[in-house]
Amino acid sequence: MKILPDFIRQRGVTMVEMIAVIVITGIIGGAVAVFIRLPVQSYTDSVARAAMTDVADITLRRIARDLRLALPNSVRVTGGAGSAVYLEFLQTTAGLRYLAEDDVVGTAGPGNYLNWTNPLAKSFEVVGGVPSGRHAPVVGNFVVVYNLGEDQEPGNAYNCGAVVCNRARIDAINTSTSATTPPVTTTTITMDTNPFAAQGAAGTPLTSPSKRFYVVTSAVTYRCDRATGKLTRFWNYTITPGQPMTFADGNSALLAENVKACDFKYANLANVRSGMVGLSLELGIPGQSQASLKLEHQVHVDNTP
Repeated sequence: MKILPDFIRQRGVTMVEMIAVIVITGIIGGAVAVFIRLPVQSYTDSVARAAMTDVADITLRRIARDLRLALPNSVRVTGGAGSAVYLEFLQTTAGLRYLAEDDVVGTAGPGNYLNWTNPLAKSFEVVGGVPSGRHAPVVGNFVVVYNLGEDQEPGNAYNCGAVVCNRARIDAINTSTSATTPPVTTTTITMDTNPFAAQGAAGTPLTSPSKRFYVVTSAVTYRCDRATGKLTRFWNYTITPGQPMTFADGNSALLAENVKACDFKYANLANVRSGMVGLSLELGIPGQSQASLKLEHQVHVDNTP
């Protein structure tokens, strides 16, 4: 019987060798992790920062787009109770021209003009037609003429608690086409009341020098609540003389979370038919308790009534 040498008969791995391999692998893995951790963390931070930058940028652009459709002299900023700040305005869908009494003087027909003396005359013709699509006036919108802003009654579209104001709800919109050549299309708007006649009766008729009226869809409020860290948009709620702090009716949409700071500023100089709205928004970055990003934006608003 042939006996093989010991070095030929041994085929396994000793426990000492296994432990040595584990220790060496751990050392190598730890060394690699030291070099990889920072690049991976940097990439994760960059992704989180980019995502929050997009949120802040989209939010400010949305507010700016809304403000460009604000009714002249309707923008107002209110610092609410606690840590909330509010930006409110009346949003328009179109600026049109109404038929005035001096437009029909000397013409063959009486003309259905906007009446500033007869409260029973609730309808008037639109000169130049109306837009179509999403800019078309619809029943439930409001007619506003010569809005001057808060504390400028009757030229304050927010305050219609009294009879005299400059805002009326649209009850009907009728379009007719004549049989003449070329055909003439006429659009008539009927209001639920005629507050403009009440202005005339009170001796304060605020007729528009350019015979212009605006179609208002609803009031819009942006509430930035630093206590909850949320920026929310509210619309289609009841229009009130003062800034509402709670919204029992209407619609709402959450625009941004993780809000650490925000500010709205509105500057409107006397005798200047324009204004500037300053928007500032600071968002915290998820997973980075000490990190945040801040964006600022300015929006020009036209206040020519």
